[in-house]
Amino acid sequence: MRQQDRSIAIRERLSPVAGAPLWCDALDFGLRGDGVTNDQPALSALVDRLGEGYAADSRARVIYCPPGIYSIRDAGTIWRSGVSLIGAGPGATRFVLSNEGNRADPTPLAFWTTVQHGADRDRHIADCTFADFEIDGSGVAMAEYSYLAKGLGLQYVVRGVFRNLYIHHTGATGLGCDFLQDSLIDGVVVVGCGRLDTGEEMGGAGIGIGIGGWGAVERCTISNCTTLGNGTNGIFLELQKPYWTPPRGYRIIGCHSQANRFGISDWGADGLIVSACTITGNLEAGFDVSANGTAGIAGRGGILTDCVIDRNVRDGISMGNTPGSYTIRGNRISGNGWYGYHQHSLGNGYEGPASDVVIDNNEFWDNGLDGIRVDRPMVDATVTNNRIRSNGRQCAPAATGSGESVRYGRRAVSDRAAAWSVDGHRGKLLRVGSRLALVVGNTEMELELADLRPDAAIAWNEDVPPPGARYDLPPAAPARAGITVNAHFESATLRGNRIWDNRDDPTQSYGIWISDQGACVSCRVEDNDLAGNTEGALRLDTQPVGGRWDRNHVDVD
Repeated sequence: MRQQDRSIAIRERLSPVAGAPLWCDALDFGLRGDGVTNDQPALSALVDRLGEGYAADSRARVIYCPPGIYSIRDAGTIWRSGVSLIGAGPGATRFVLSNEGNRADPTPLAFWTTVQHGADRDRHIADCTFADFEIDGSGVAMAEYSYLAKGLGLQYVVRGVFRNLYIHHTGATGLGCDFLQDSLIDGVVVVGCGRLDTGEEMGGAGIGIGIGGWGAVERCTISNCTTLGNGTNGIFLELQKPYWTPPRGYRIIGCHSQANRFGISDWGADGLIVSACTITGNLEAGFDVSANGTAGIAGRGGILTDCVIDRNVRDGISMGNTPGSYTIRGNRISGNGWYGYHQHSLGNGYEGPASDVVIDNNEFWDNGLDGIRVDRPMVDATVTNNRIRSNGRQCAPAATGSGESVRYGRRAVSDRAAAWSVDGHRGKLLRVGSRLALVVGNTEMELELADLRPDAAIAWNEDVPPPGARYDLPPAAPARAGITVNAHFESATLRGNRIWDNRDDPTQSYGIWISDQGACVSCRVEDNDLAGNTEGALRLDTQPVGGRWDRNHVDVD
């Protein structure tokens, strides 16, 4: 481009349109970025000015905030359509939220909500990009929890883009935006958010998206994001009204979710796609489908594929109160403290059997209890071509100790007199009087404990026990199988699975176990290789009724 042409382009970019420039440097419009001045009033005035310009001529505006620390105090900024906020990158452009002068105000950086501002389909936000900056929410304190204590809290957004953001230590959800249409969340890192959430409150997640406001389809992709140590979910979708249609159109791709309460959760979508994610070290479950959300409606029709779901403190995949269907395909599900896949009731939502669940071509290994556990009725399930090996690591007998050999730390216990089997206590609840902690793993003489809550500095529900105090670890589960049926299981297909234990110290008791509470009715159990488990191929406390059991390979004495 010639110099003259470049000058003309710059003049056109900066020239006022409808009384407001298309692009502006925030420092030229009253913001200081010095970490001392309260920049919220100037930001709010600039957003209003540019929003009026967009309303007049439908041309989107951009606020550029150069490197600096922008203090946002005592009030959130009501956002406007057509206004984008761009920084020089996380760490360079920082928005520091605080409310020491107004403890009743949760002070998000930007918000536009139904309750506060009348947001709805006809009064939505459009054509906004938030990119390349940091939000620090550690300065917000509240006498009572408020779900509005977010970093970004917008509702009814069309063509929204959230890219390359670092959001951390907000009181409630970090990026908590609802009803996103034709929108993208990409490359967002969210750490330690939901710090004021007790675990029983609304929100408190890293990335939390309320869904259903646009009807049957909401088109949104969440990609390449990292969520670490957030109070409830790393990433979750939550249907907001029980009478709304669970929407299709959401995708979560290539994300990393670690050390949250739940890793990634589907609380009410239809056909959610979760692909190529790493979900590890979460306290309740890695991937959760349940009716725990506001509407009491579980997700259904989703696809979980090509993920690593590893070392979560309890279940790898927790599937509760969904009517089905769901497809779990091509995942590695390993090293979790309890079950690899757990179909169970969480006490809310749909009470009938889950139907048409597909568990296909997954790797289940090294989980603390069963590879697959069915504790809730299922109909027409398909469990095919999985490799289920070396589960049941929680095999150590009950243990106790006290005295000079026993020492306690904030996240560990050591007993120099112990000789535990490695990881044999994984997933157990440790008791020291009234003090409780959950075991993540163990060596021969030391227990590693899970944090009490995400981003906590201690594993105990009370103070660290004194040296020498008596501890108690419960016994191992009496049986640990590759697949356990502990509920009504009807018209299922189990075909082509290999279920075995190939370790030097095997712990997987049975290939398939139908417990005295289970019922296998009209099932097709064919072509499975069940040889190589510690107690036997099959344990049938309840005899199957009907169906076909054929061509299964078992140990031959």
